[in-house]
Amino acid sequence: MCYVLLLSTTSDEDLAAHNTELVRFSRDVRSISDVSKLKYPHQWYVGSRSGCSCSFRHLYSVDLGFGEPADWYEEEPQDIEATLQIISIIRALVAGGESVDCINAWEHQGMLPGPASELDVELGALTDREFRFFENHHFTFMSRRS
Repeated sequence: MCYVLLLSTTSDEDLAAHNTELVRFSRDVRSISDVSKLKYPHQWYVGSRSGCSCSFRHLYSVDLGFGEPADWYEEEPQDIEATLQIISIIRALVAGGESVDCINAWEHQGMLPGPASELDVELGALTDREFRFFENHHFTFMSRRS
């Protein structure tokens, strides 16, 4: 079993243009049955340096909320950097007027574990370093406009 990170957007931008050693966007989401839970037409699988989506900042529970990396919870520097790259791309899409959501969950044989909990993420309320993914959550990203 591995983490799966699926992202969708209204943007027709080729997100694979943002691929690095730490983050890989792929349109190949066919093998994941629950891709239909995504809200927007342009759908992406987001892989990490490990090939799957495991090498990003993750927490099992949303109870601790968003937060900067802390000494008491060891995280790999590369995982932190990979997550910073993703949230930067998401911020740019939302700032450009696009809609973005993503699902982060454990995957087993192409199936995600039941309905993901919905989580609206107000990008203006957190910094990039505070952002992390929560297992089995469906994130919808937004930014209040003045």
